[in-house]
Amino acid sequence: MSYKLEEGTPTRLGALWDGDGVNFALFSANASKVELCLFSEDGKTELERIELPEHTNEIWHGYLRGAGFGQRYGYRVYGPYEPTSGYRFNHHKLLLDPYAYAHIGEVVWNPAIFGYKVESGDDLTFDERDSAPYVPKCIVVDPNFDFSGERRRKRIGWSETLIYEAHVRGLTRRYPGMPEEIQGTYAGAADPQVIAYLRSLGITSVEFLPIHTFVDDNYLLEKGLRNYWGYNTIGFFAPDPRYASNRPDTLKEFKEMVARYHENGLEVILDVVYNHTAEGNEKGPTLSFKGIDNASYYRLVPDQRRYYLNETGTGNTVNVSHPRVLQMVMDSLRYWVEQTNVDGFRFDLGTVLGREATGFDSEGGFLKVCSQDPVLASVKLIAEPWDCGPGGYQVGGFPPGWAEWNDLFRDTVRDFWRGEATAGKIAPRLTASGDLFNHGGRRPWATVNFITAHDGFTLNDLVTFNDKHNEANGENNQDGSNDNHSWNCGVEGPTEDQKIKDLRLRQMKNLLATLFFGQGTPMLLAGDEFGRTQQGNNNAYCQDNEISWIDWEMRDKNQQLLEFAKYVIGLRKKFPALRRPRFYVGQYDEAFGSKDLQWLHPNGQEMQAEHWDDAGMKCVGMLLDGRSRTTGLQMGSDSTTLLLILNGSADAVPFRLPECGRKGWNLLVDTNLTVTAGQSTHAPGTEYEVTARSLLLFSTEPQEH
Repeated sequence: MSYKLEEGTPTRLGALWDGDGVNFALFSANASKVELCLFSEDGKTELERIELPEHTNEIWHGYLRGAGFGQRYGYRVYGPYEPTSGYRFNHHKLLLDPYAYAHIGEVVWNPAIFGYKVESGDDLTFDERDSAPYVPKCIVVDPNFDFSGERRRKRIGWSETLIYEAHVRGLTRRYPGMPEEIQGTYAGAADPQVIAYLRSLGITSVEFLPIHTFVDDNYLLEKGLRNYWGYNTIGFFAPDPRYASNRPDTLKEFKEMVARYHENGLEVILDVVYNHTAEGNEKGPTLSFKGIDNASYYRLVPDQRRYYLNETGTGNTVNVSHPRVLQMVMDSLRYWVEQTNVDGFRFDLGTVLGREATGFDSEGGFLKVCSQDPVLASVKLIAEPWDCGPGGYQVGGFPPGWAEWNDLFRDTVRDFWRGEATAGKIAPRLTASGDLFNHGGRRPWATVNFITAHDGFTLNDLVTFNDKHNEANGENNQDGSNDNHSWNCGVEGPTEDQKIKDLRLRQMKNLLATLFFGQGTPMLLAGDEFGRTQQGNNNAYCQDNEISWIDWEMRDKNQQLLEFAKYVIGLRKKFPALRRPRFYVGQYDEAFGSKDLQWLHPNGQEMQAEHWDDAGMKCVGMLLDGRSRTTGLQMGSDSTTLLLILNGSADAVPFRLPECGRKGWNLLVDTNLTVTAGQSTHAPGTEYEVTARSLLLFSTEPQEH
């Protein structure tokens, strides 16, 4: 088809259809020429090459009058091929538009997709084979597409937020009774029975592992495996079509999923990977950024620009210090908020994004831009606050307004319940890790607490295995962390020993209750509420199969654990003291004659310095006074006072219930008991026998005046 070529505009990057034609705009600071390549509907036949006629402010642009949405396209970018200077232009390679909103096709690992002669192993060579048959194509989308149902987000306050980390495919690939064609898809995740289950569980927000278009690594495909987790992004604006039940309508299906969640009061948070791309290091393929402007898009070793700074451990690092690259990331974030209505983001290796030439900077360009952006101010921003570069561990170091994954909570809680941490270690983790986060006006919700996540053991495996069992990954069990802070309760793997099974169940209940009763924002790994297993695999990133997919039959087999999870989530919602908007600091308030928090020894008295220093002290009480102020105003509260008791020791401990001037203590939770409500009432001053490795929660109401 013949189109009329016009100058177009550089003001908006990407391919934008306006009803009469499409404006194409591509940033490249060092290119000498850019060709737009048009393809057939199936993406297999190159129909036409059109040189973009204008070059304004390092943006190449042109307008094709008569072109429409649905058009398949890619770019060929001309310029120097001088790897030692950081330039890797090769016009024989078809390149994805960084701003493409949809893709068709997948990467085929053919030698032609490399900018150099890959057989030689020398990236200084130049390859002239056409890569077009082996790479995806971009699709022009209709920007006016709207989706049915709820459009506006119903923002959930941070203090009310309970996150459920899930994988789009793994969530429903084995969901019972679901039509096979929508299992493991956006449509499957939006199925009414799935949403009804999530609502019944009590969570408020679903955090999906990466859904941006990504690439399967060749070495995995050769072993019959896939890049299941998706941390190998190649398109920051396009939802991956492999999760669509109808690939041509991928974007529509994703938007519909978000709409269904919003209709049911649930948030959608996206795990996003802006720290690196699928193009790898100097030996990696040329798919997009590397061929468009390698020296701009990536951080290169300053005095050896042939090589990449590898602060991500994946071969390359995206250069968000470059203004146009930073613009791309921000445009991507705003796109997902404004055009698909998602409710927030979790940033993989977030420390990378805060790096400048001198290292991590909490006032660096990316973090500074995010802090002032009015669009992002309306959504949740969560950092994974570490990377593998120098000074990369930054838990508590992100600026106000951000939440952060807290691995110290994870490791300390795991250690406490396996008997390896004292009361003194777990106390600050239960109070929102104020030693790390209580500064700059930050709130307790800034710590995202978790026991398990996609990376590592599941909850069931945490109490079933001492060691990882990653043989299915094909790396001789050498991959994955060896430091799991796990305890198998006496036997490695599944067992029929009822005493061990009972202990494992109690340990899972202990861990779940600690997660939801601790201050901060709790995050639950999907399926942990009913004890899903990965058979001891703690690095299932490549397992797109039954190892990773949630086995929903476990929901029926482990009803007791599921009901307990629902119950403790319900208690968190019921009692404001468990989700206080201010940090507990143990400060005495003269107006109410009490401290907001008291740590209690099993004798019922406040913990003293010698108790905290006692390596054998593994039973402690946490008294949360319901009268304490929750705001800066001079006014108290009449909320319920709670007493949380944790016994991480191997022995039963008699615990004297404190005198606090209120009614008797109502037992709400004892993880050693099956019943979860209305169990008993106990007078202040009496002793309660706390079973070894168990958790209790008591409540007492204000005295009537």
